[in-house]
Amino acid sequence: MNAAQPMGSRRVQCADPNPAPMIRRFPIRPLALAVALAAPVALYAQAPQNDLASVQRHLSATQTMTADFSQTDRNGRVLTGQLTLKKPGKIRFQYQKGVPILLVSDGKSLYFLDYQVGQKQRWPIGNSPLGILLNPERDASKFARVVPSNDPRIVSVEAYDPKRPEYGRITMVFARQPSAPAGLMLQGWVALDAQANRTTVRLTNQKFNVPVADNAFRFNEPSRPRR
Repeated sequence: MNAAQPMGSRRVQCADPNPAPMIRRFPIRPLALAVALAAPVALYAQAPQNDLASVQRHLSATQTMTADFSQTDRNGRVLTGQLTLKKPGKIRFQYQKGVPILLVSDGKSLYFLDYQVGQKQRWPIGNSPLGILLNPERDASKFARVVPSNDPRIVSVEAYDPKRPEYGRITMVFARQPSAPAGLMLQGWVALDAQANRTTVRLTNQKFNVPVADNAFRFNEPSRPRR
């Protein structure tokens, strides 16, 4: 992607390898949030193949998903909202009322919108760590390892790409549930970014393969505050 492009009075920024500045009132790192969803990683030979195959089947079987989420940062601050996903390539994190930020993908690009400061940042969706959730052709067996657990009801999948350390680490947590796709329910994830900032996301009220309209991923352009 080229350097920043003017769009009238608005600015579109390319994402660089460094985390974006913290939001003034709501300290969210957009790249860290993206990392919190998934990250491409090398295959780990010791991963239990049956559980990894179940994760792949779950991802392949999930064409849409909605859920409520709560996001907790390393200082214990909590934000809530609703997650909407539709393959291929669309996802939306709609934060609670009063939080002037939005993370959304329209199927081609991933956008982080800050309505408080009038800023928009963009990543090509094909280069985003969101790919494992949004790309139905992505093979999870090549991008994850299963973390051993003492609880047989839980499947934890850790992702890390040593070639892209700025993506950090993520552990996605699934619960075995017969009614969920491939018998696995995505419960949330814990992400650790390159600056050792931990973000925990928990999902509730998950619904799979429900109707989701394409216009659910539209958004209003942020405008710069008047001085």
